[in-house]
Amino acid sequence: MALISFPRFLSRPLESNHRRSLRSRHKCVCCVSPTAAVTSKGRSGSAVIWFKQDLRVDDHLGLVAASKYQAVVPLYVFDHRILSRYSNEMLELVIFALEDLRKSLKEQGSDLMIRFGRVENVIWELVEEVKATSVFAEEEVEYHLRQMMAIVDETLAKVSLVDGKPKICLWQTPFYDIKNLNDLPVSHNEFRKLQRPLTSPILPPTLAGAKLEADWGPLPTFDELKEFVNENPWKLEESWTLINNMSAETILTDKLSKLGKRSKRNLNNQHSPRKRLDKSFFVTDKGNTVGGGTNAVLNALQAYLRYLEGTGRDDWQELQEKLCNAESRDGASFATLFGPALCLGIISRRRVHYEAIKYEKEQNAGFLSPFGYSAATVAAAADAVCSMEWYWLMSLRSLRSNEGVYSTRIWRWNGYQIQYTVAGKEGPAILLVHGFGAFLEHYRDNIYDIADGGNRVWAITLLGFGRSEKPNIVYTELMWSELLRDFIVEVVGEPVHLIGNSIGGYFVAIVACLWPAVVKSVVLINSAGNVIPEYSFRQFSNERQASGPVRLGARLLLFYLRLNISNFVKQCYPARRERADDWLISEMLRASYDPGVLVVLESIFSFNLSLPLNYLLEGFKEKVLIIQGIKDPISDSKSKVAMLKEHCAGIVIRELDAGHCPHDEKPEEVNSIISEWIVTIESKVPAESFL
Repeated sequence: MALISFPRFLSRPLESNHRRSLRSRHKCVCCVSPTAAVTSKGRSGSAVIWFKQDLRVDDHLGLVAASKYQAVVPLYVFDHRILSRYSNEMLELVIFALEDLRKSLKEQGSDLMIRFGRVENVIWELVEEVKATSVFAEEEVEYHLRQMMAIVDETLAKVSLVDGKPKICLWQTPFYDIKNLNDLPVSHNEFRKLQRPLTSPILPPTLAGAKLEADWGPLPTFDELKEFVNENPWKLEESWTLINNMSAETILTDKLSKLGKRSKRNLNNQHSPRKRLDKSFFVTDKGNTVGGGTNAVLNALQAYLRYLEGTGRDDWQELQEKLCNAESRDGASFATLFGPALCLGIISRRRVHYEAIKYEKEQNAGFLSPFGYSAATVAAAADAVCSMEWYWLMSLRSLRSNEGVYSTRIWRWNGYQIQYTVAGKEGPAILLVHGFGAFLEHYRDNIYDIADGGNRVWAITLLGFGRSEKPNIVYTELMWSELLRDFIVEVVGEPVHLIGNSIGGYFVAIVACLWPAVVKSVVLINSAGNVIPEYSFRQFSNERQASGPVRLGARLLLFYLRLNISNFVKQCYPARRERADDWLISEMLRASYDPGVLVVLESIFSFNLSLPLNYLLEGFKEKVLIIQGIKDPISDSKSKVAMLKEHCAGIVIRELDAGHCPHDEKPEEVNSIISEWIVTIESKVPAESFL
């Protein structure tokens, strides 16, 4: 498999075993310089361009490289394994984007072939039919897409043509001229000091090669596509898939009111038909996000950037009204409006940045101010795509180098990259959730030991922490709980034993309360949250406002933590301070320089922990284990344990001579306790027997 990037085309190996990461296969070379990409003579044979999440012809390096072949076959495959990850609104956006992509390809002298089925079978048949020697595909970081690409490569290894075996050529559209990802610093602070030059987007090529006489296939309607999606043989039971159709706030409001009345603004699974403008940028039924083709999204971007200028155009006015409604915090509207289009590759991150900087220069006589952007919308767009690029680079770097003890996987949630790992091949499913400021590696000495006890263990780095993405959104405990719910449904695919430390324990308790069908048991390790006797029901609000004092507080807190992180962490390990080692502290410090970290810290000042643990856990009697480090410097462990014993019936409590993070301070003890607990629950033995 070859790798293509701009401004260089690089090659790297792939493996033949699709169960491993895409790192060690037979090497296929496809070296093209940027000049050669434009001026080189055409190649003999034909090429297939496999479109996935790159639904555009603008700034498409794969299309440029493939345009040098005598014949080019652009292909999109409706594969259940991809479509199952999309919401109805995303499916609508896909159809509109493909319609425009086909039109654009025809203007360039080609067409778009539409097929349904397993992509490896479709590509195999197509390669043999057109005698294609190369299949161009954008490099991905998401685990399920990388697995699919590995299967395709394994399938192509079985094809023999006169010109040899066909190869997959991976391509990218990076911001920066980077020769070797391993040379990049993992600290964003150090990366900024390098001042890497930015690359510019490229225009679509003319596909002058001979157009094949073939059945290109019709585009499905939305109803036809939904019917196809529902025929998925691997689809989960309807009761399971319906779990994530309603927001946490809606369920919680219903539970607390006891009246079954849903709040008017939280019916995110219901909406009334809207009147759509003839040239609206909002093409889906809900009308929440920008869609259509590349030119439509670019036009919407111009309207977004020029928000302060005002306009008489109806479509621009509509977008600017949506902008105001989507501005849940400063700059958050960009990801809300344009995130899905970026996720589907209707427009490239590099094109967005180029257009934002171009507009900024137009407003400032061709210069960029060292003091920041002149318009908030320019800052929102440029900062968002630069942040996305950084996390994409870091994910790709991690996947290629296979750094660390655990194999990294990427799951995309609401368009954002989430890191996780998994260990174990059989047994009950367990999900480990870290606390505030930590990451999946905080369970460094728990994952494999618990898996070796006959379990399958997943560990996740939550959005906003570690090396997962830190987007400009409003972070709440309900948002994180919904993320865990969706991870269980989409990635694990079955009920789990949920284990959480600190604030992660509170998120775990919320998941158990709101979606008990996805949870087998709960293990709270020095969990956040209180016990409130005779808790009275009251309205719960998920609204958060980032005021000036909150922003200032987050900055001061970040400054304090960077100076004192070592002392603070060591205080949380009173029994074994050596466990708060240099690696742990340096990784926490590294994450503190990631783009978006200030937004995450602001959430500390608005956490709503008003739902007590005794309320959240009341439906899980005989299925709750409390592991409490009795020397926790953050909370009064003795008082908390006493309250839990008095007001939480049917729970099991284990006290340890440890601090706030017993799982990392005394992993051997905690692993033994957890393993015994899982056996007890799975054996359906009464929890009292565990005492």
